[in-house]
Amino acid sequence: MKIGVCGTGRMGSSIAQRLMSAGHEVGVWNRNPAKTKPLTDAGAKLFASPAELVEGRDVTVVMLLNDAATEAVYRGPNGVLKSKLAGKLVIDMSTVRPDTMKSNGSEVLQRGAAFVECPVGGSTGPAKEGKLFGLVGGSKGDVTRAMPILEQMCRRIEHVGELGSGSTMKLAVNLPLLVYWQALGEALTICKPLNLPADRLIDILSDTAGTPTAMKGRGAVIAKVLGGAPLGEAAFGLNAAKKDLATAVQFGASIHAELPVTASAAACYEEAEAAGLGDADATAISTRWGQRSTPAAKS
Repeated sequence: MKIGVCGTGRMGSSIAQRLMSAGHEVGVWNRNPAKTKPLTDAGAKLFASPAELVEGRDVTVVMLLNDAATEAVYRGPNGVLKSKLAGKLVIDMSTVRPDTMKSNGSEVLQRGAAFVECPVGGSTGPAKEGKLFGLVGGSKGDVTRAMPILEQMCRRIEHVGELGSGSTMKLAVNLPLLVYWQALGEALTICKPLNLPADRLIDILSDTAGTPTAMKGRGAVIAKVLGGAPLGEAAFGLNAAKKDLATAVQFGASIHAELPVTASAAACYEEAEAAGLGDADATAISTRWGQRSTPAAKS
């Protein structure tokens, strides 16, 4: 099948690789064309605009960083909504506000295309292996049409409601884990007087009821960084994590839901981004907390 991937950042690129390995003819577009080079070198076709990508493919997968990016890509001069959409299928896997997803999806539907949202749980590794967790919103008919492709990208797919439902669920899924990385940093800070080796400390903290399954994959990396190793390749960027927490707070406010812990964690991520860690993995928030400069204690 001819599938387009609109947005080839870390996740978009990994999803494109997965689709290519599954035998699809993949086309790509990105605001920065340089980020498409590894994919085009591997055989993907480069398109000059989102509109041309949609028109040249049967299905287009959209994977963008934030609401501002989706606004530009959908409504820009050569955006998705300027293309001949009739008969096409658009699968938007971005993590954005639910109202943004509903607005974009509704306009695509009005132009005669099918539209499914499928924000996903998982990072670049699972994306390349087709082991993401898809949180789907859309009509039953559109979801049925998209399912064969979703099944090649996801290990589990949950259709949780109409448009906007998948985005709501994705914010809820990300929230506890991202708050945990900050909480872990605080836990590590109060353990500093113990002077335990980093790998032992992480091993102890990992074998407790409060530890998420993500520590199975990230715990060893965190221990190495605590031990002095440089920050490795980002699986899920700190800047994206900050955006997701801020989006959750904004959405909570719109439905009169208070999220005080989330708001506090978002401020910590914002501080880390301002300190130059935006492109690092989100777990850098854990290792940074005890190393950052703090005001001197009052006498």
